[in-house]
Amino acid sequence: MIKVAPSILSADYVNLQKDIEKVDKAGAEYLHIDVMDGSFVPSISYGPGFVKAIRPITKMVLDCHLMVQNPEHILPAFIDAGADIIGVQVEATQHIHRALQIIKNGGVKAEVVINPGTPIAMIEPVLHMVDQVLVMTVNPGFGGQKFLPETVEKIAKLNQIKKNKGYNFDIEIDGGVNNQTVVDCYKAGATVAVAGSYVYNADDPAERIQALKDATK
Repeated sequence: MIKVAPSILSADYVNLQKDIEKVDKAGAEYLHIDVMDGSFVPSISYGPGFVKAIRPITKMVLDCHLMVQNPEHILPAFIDAGADIIGVQVEATQHIHRALQIIKNGGVKAEVVINPGTPIAMIEPVLHMVDQVLVMTVNPGFGGQKFLPETVEKIAKLNQIKKNKGYNFDIEIDGGVNNQTVVDCYKAGATVAVAGSYVYNADDPAERIQALKDATK
């Protein structure tokens, strides 16, 4: 059964605590926090102060996805803010190994993230040091996009490397996730699913979280 990570990008910011409590009570294991700088992706979103404000109100895993250029400069701030997992895009830094080292040295789980157009080969040299790999199943930067089915093959390739090398990282997916698209991803090896609009745009977010879990039993 897949672990679910609702993305607060689709939550109601004015009633954020209430929306976080909804998915917490519904059995979501992670809370996905999309950090965007207006440079690596066009949109702008939260900073480390936002993570610091959320930390006291939930025990869910705070899964921070940094879609920012040169993330190594701001990693200490997110570590200090209380992030449990920090993901950095391989395309956003020339120093991916160093960035992941900074995260690990800070006592936080490290995640490497790849875009749909980036081959798995780009992250193979650092797979031994990560706790999670995020495979983007849409192009990053905007919520509500349609799932890209060609990314399923990438998940399967990554899962095969994981098995061959004896690694134990989680494989997370993000983008266009619903109770139908999640099935092939789960079969290919995905263990965590980020869901934004599918969960938060529903009348009953708890029902949607359960639907993702039921689809991957």
